[in-house]
Amino acid sequence: MINQIGRVHSNSTGLMASDTKLNLTVIALLITTVAAATGYTNHTVGGDAGWFFDSNTNKSAVDYSSWAANQTFNLGDYLVFRTSTNQTVIQTYNETTYQSCTMDDASDTDTFQYNGGNTDFDQLLTITVPLTIEGTNYYFSDADDGVQCQRGMAFEILVNHGIGLPPSLNQPPPPPYVEPPAADSAQSPPVTISGVSPSLNNGAVEVGADAGVMLCSLLFAVAGMLMF
Repeated sequence: MINQIGRVHSNSTGLMASDTKLNLTVIALLITTVAAATGYTNHTVGGDAGWFFDSNTNKSAVDYSSWAANQTFNLGDYLVFRTSTNQTVIQTYNETTYQSCTMDDASDTDTFQYNGGNTDFDQLLTITVPLTIEGTNYYFSDADDGVQCQRGMAFEILVNHGIGLPPSLNQPPPPPYVEPPAADSAQSPPVTISGVSPSLNNGAVEVGADAGVMLCSLLFAVAGMLMF
């Protein structure tokens, strides 16, 4: 009897331990899922190697296409380019522009260049690029007349919807700028009059006409009385 009780107690303890492990596993999965669903990712392009071109070997620091193939990109994520002013960062949604490794025939609406505000040569800088358009995005460096792009400084990514853009990136573009009128061309706004439209045949004119008719009638009456 004691052995049976011991077995029952042992089995109960084992079941409780298994349930505890299962619960912890479920909780860990839920935490991971929630964290993945509510956060955005910063992707450092090229990892520790950064976004650089080796002029000695005439090749990119790493294989950026292979790096991109091992990443998952979503709307609201950022690409972080740790680079220098010896390279450029071109973002385009136009495959033809990407294949040509140049911005010469690019459109202002589908291709953008980021320079971090520094134009001095051989200066380190970090450029962050938000992912705001779902679908295929292309990146390359057109420095050295496109040689850097041709030698490996180019990659494409597929941006998934994920949880969508955060409010900070989901703002409508500002309205186009309109040149204000010159000071000498300013005019007073038109005056709006409510009710009946103004007319030359207004009330004052009508009253004057009636008075004239009455005066004529009175003169004819006096003349008639004088004749008799």
